[in-house]
Amino acid sequence: MPSIVLNKKVFEELIGKKLPLEELQDRISMLGTDLDRVEGNEIHVEVFPNRPDMLSEQGFARAFSAFIGSKTGLREYKLKDSKEKVIIDKSVIDVRPFTACAIVKNINFNDEKIREIIQIQEKLHITYCRNRKKAAIGVYPMEKIKCPITFFAEDPKKVKFQPLECDKEMTGLQILSQHPTGRDYAHLLEEQKKFPFFKDANGQILSMPPVINSHVTGKITEKTKEVFIECSGFDFNTQLVCLNIIVTALADMGGEICSMELEYPDTKKVTPDLSPRKIKFDLDYCNKLLGLDLRMHEAAKLFERMGLSLEKDDVLIPRYRADILHQMDLVEDVAIAYGYENFEHQIPKVATIGEIAPIEQFKSKISRILVGLGMLETNTYHLISKDAHNVRMNNEMDVIELENPVNVEYDILRGWMIPSMLGVLKDNKHNEYPQNIFEIGTIFKHSTKTETLVEENERLGVCLCSKNVTFTKIKQVFDCLMNAINLEYEIKEVEHGSFISGRTARVSVKGKDVAYIGEIHPQVLENWDLDVPCAAFELNVTEIFKFF
Repeated sequence: MPSIVLNKKVFEELIGKKLPLEELQDRISMLGTDLDRVEGNEIHVEVFPNRPDMLSEQGFARAFSAFIGSKTGLREYKLKDSKEKVIIDKSVIDVRPFTACAIVKNINFNDEKIREIIQIQEKLHITYCRNRKKAAIGVYPMEKIKCPITFFAEDPKKVKFQPLECDKEMTGLQILSQHPTGRDYAHLLEEQKKFPFFKDANGQILSMPPVINSHVTGKITEKTKEVFIECSGFDFNTQLVCLNIIVTALADMGGEICSMELEYPDTKKVTPDLSPRKIKFDLDYCNKLLGLDLRMHEAAKLFERMGLSLEKDDVLIPRYRADILHQMDLVEDVAIAYGYENFEHQIPKVATIGEIAPIEQFKSKISRILVGLGMLETNTYHLISKDAHNVRMNNEMDVIELENPVNVEYDILRGWMIPSMLGVLKDNKHNEYPQNIFEIGTIFKHSTKTETLVEENERLGVCLCSKNVTFTKIKQVFDCLMNAINLEYEIKEVEHGSFISGRTARVSVKGKDVAYIGEIHPQVLENWDLDVPCAAFELNVTEIFKFF
């Protein structure tokens, strides 16, 4: 979990009261965060990754003041039109296609406020932005910028500017090899033929996201009164949430939020968007899970203590809350506001003896075998994009789509493991080869046999990735595994769009098809931007477990 340091004096001013140390420690812990320690004027807190809006004094105080009943309900922020524009050039489509931008005026920066904005930017980069892979944040002094601003992509050898904390100009390519920050984040751009840049109307380079700002136009000082903020990345909603978190924090510092028009090649958008989202609240579902008997007006009071609002049966959620995606998230907020310490302890009416489920023991055995073969275990999400799952895999599979996906990166439940594993290999191209990985995870398929119409199965995916990978090598791993669990199998050649023709096989045990094995097709590797050969197999663990 990310750890932040809160200025105790600033924090108390924001919540509007000074709490005794013991009560402060107790309430912070009950909010769903982990208090590390309080030292003098510093409060050290660990914030769970699902609450990036709490990674600053302002965001934490906003949530805390509602929780203790000091400033409850949905926080409203006024938004003015800056009448300024950001032009998104079509050249960024294949590089870093989205940005969300804003201007915040009338801020009186001092050393403390600069520290606070640097901290929230760094913590967001590490957590919500996934070390700048999903999003990158830039904050700039407006007095040095002339609008309109342009977001474009260009050959990095042709663009020169003075990077932050550097005394000379460098090309974009030189920054990746010569500047310390450039070396740290070089892997995010090194495969690109063009790099993304922001420039103003005078042609001054503001930054090269996701790496570094310009020293001339990208450094905040105590003289700064207005700032331009941009978040860039691969999903517009992610950039918007990230921007909302930052501008609301700056507004709580006394700033005035001003929107900007974003001129995309085919559309126009206005950011930030601070209008609340709505999710229907199921009171019966909440009471059933928590063992309570709340009325709607009681639930409304609890939501107000979490900074939310209830209108009839709609929960209004502020746009800076990235964690509320499902009915269960609303139930969690009700539980936190109600107070875990207030739930009555109940002894279950059944007597059972806890033990590890047999299939879990079987999965652990498989993991130990593969670790013994020198492989690394991965752990990926159940959600994936339809494009990654089918199009990039050169394979058409019936999938379970989400009704209201938050973004296009996670819009379906996966139907097999190998796409998720190729995603891991793509994200680790900067690491040395060979990369031999495996994962035992859950896949989802349509079924008329279950109440939810969805069937879950456990699958094992194994990928070998190196210059000399062949069908023989992946089959050796498969043979070793099947021998270790004492299971005989039959194998026959088949065709599959994700694998090379003539180097693909279907495996069956006692007449039941249980696995695919083969060399990944070159087109699939190209789709995943992988330059190294890969061979893989996927084994249905749920099915083979039935034979034991």
